[in-house]
Amino acid sequence: MAPHTSRHYSIMAMTVMAWTGMTMSLTRPLCVRSFSISAGSTGRTLSRSNVGTKKIGARSAFGIPQMSTTTETTSDAPETSSTGRISRGSISSLDARSVADNLPMILSHLKSRRASEATLHAAEKIASLNAKRVELIGSRDKALSARKEQSAVVGQIMRNIKDADDETKERLEEAKKLSGAAADDAAAAEEELSAIEGTVSTLLASLPNLLDDNVPDGNDDGDNELVEEWGDINALPKELSWNNEDGKPFEALWHDDVASNLNGWMADEAVKISGSRFVALSGVTARLERALSSFFLDIHTREHGYTEMSVPLIVSRSTLEGTSQLPKFEEDLFRIAGDSHTCNGEDAFLIPTAEVPLTNLHRDSIFAESDLPISYVALTPCFRAEAGSYGRDTRGLVRTHQFAKVEMVKITKPTESDAEHEKLTRHAQICLEKLKLPYRKVRLCSGDIGFSARHCYDLEVWLPGQGVYKEISSCSNTGDFQARRMALRYRPSADPAAATNDSDKKGKKKKPKKPKPELCHTINGSGLAVGRALVAVLENYQKPDGSVVVPEVLRPYMGGLDVLKPTDAN
Repeated sequence: MAPHTSRHYSIMAMTVMAWTGMTMSLTRPLCVRSFSISAGSTGRTLSRSNVGTKKIGARSAFGIPQMSTTTETTSDAPETSSTGRISRGSISSLDARSVADNLPMILSHLKSRRASEATLHAAEKIASLNAKRVELIGSRDKALSARKEQSAVVGQIMRNIKDADDETKERLEEAKKLSGAAADDAAAAEEELSAIEGTVSTLLASLPNLLDDNVPDGNDDGDNELVEEWGDINALPKELSWNNEDGKPFEALWHDDVASNLNGWMADEAVKISGSRFVALSGVTARLERALSSFFLDIHTREHGYTEMSVPLIVSRSTLEGTSQLPKFEEDLFRIAGDSHTCNGEDAFLIPTAEVPLTNLHRDSIFAESDLPISYVALTPCFRAEAGSYGRDTRGLVRTHQFAKVEMVKITKPTESDAEHEKLTRHAQICLEKLKLPYRKVRLCSGDIGFSARHCYDLEVWLPGQGVYKEISSCSNTGDFQARRMALRYRPSADPAAATNDSDKKGKKKKPKKPKPELCHTINGSGLAVGRALVAVLENYQKPDGSVVVPEVLRPYMGGLDVLKPTDAN
């Protein structure tokens, strides 16, 4: 693998790549406050009356479209009957050429996503600029050809200048003049072309990933598709005797009240030192959170084949561009003041999710096909400003600026992408099932899916205290959307059948050509969000006397404790 090199490219370099098919990172500066962070995994809720049908809540996701090395175009792609939009076919994530050649398909996907008028206009503008771009390229190349021709005349005359007569010298001066004029024309065309490409590159930054044909059409999370449900929401209440002696059902408490009964909730103290949307835990409550983290890591590394990683919590601007959090969602990121720290000269940010450093570890790399798939897992704190969530989920641990999450990331080849996405999602489901927590799996619709995702499942866990299902994991397949930003590629294995028996002039057998590198696909998902898992355990395993039963799989991590009581708080 090629070593990772952090690079900070100018917008001029980026725009050239937009048309040539090479990959670079955008560095377009945006206004941003001193601290901010990404609102990636936000909560969705569902009333009990809607279980199995719809859910309520908004979702944020990130991404910037990037350039393709090999983009196929199919302007007459057929419509899919189930969604009404034109199928993406074999077209991968977007570059300038694919937008220009497939505008009806692009617009159908943007409209399916309920994109803004500005985003639709951006796609149309890219297509309209394509004709001017082609014209400028022709003018530039014609001028360069003329310059080359006249330069050849100048060179030929100069070689015999001593014998040149007056007529020849006049031809020399004329050739020099024509060569200079052609050079000026080429430079002017190049300057105008660069300006157009700069505009196009900025417009491309507003276009999301194309949708998989499996993504249902819909306006918002109320239109998401229920894939499956697991568990009985009445099973644990029955097992834990939630019915009182008088026959009245026990009214489940919110997780913060449950934790308070265990003397483990210190929200006011956290707000005093850090501000709103921060929480401190203590005693057995904090220990239970740590137990969940360790359990998730052990499951994924011992049973699911992931390699555990420890990664930096501060990353550069180009790193966040690689995984598509920037430039579109900068206001949701916590940025570190430049006079405090920079990353190789770039702006520095706290990570919104371990997906960012895990995936970027291999930017600018070329894997052998045999190296794939790669599966990583990491436990990190995550930092999110939740800029668009004012007034939502203000109580408890559901939506905080800092939270722990176990993140899974897969890097794979395109032919295995869908299967690896299903595997990763299943690995998150297994965590919930081992905890015996009822949940539902939904496929996000076109109006709710994340910016960089082409196909996404959400897992929503049942919270009896709140009487809702809430997202605890979001598992996304981004295709090559992130990989082309990071120049993350693999080289297919050579086909033995393609070996040649040809020999060179010396009689030596020619070596077969190496296959060209292709873009990898990246997949990510929570396995799981630790804070929300703690919420689910506290609410589902509480008892009427204020104690909390420890799920059986967590007891080895709790020193054998099977029930948490206020007397165990210290």
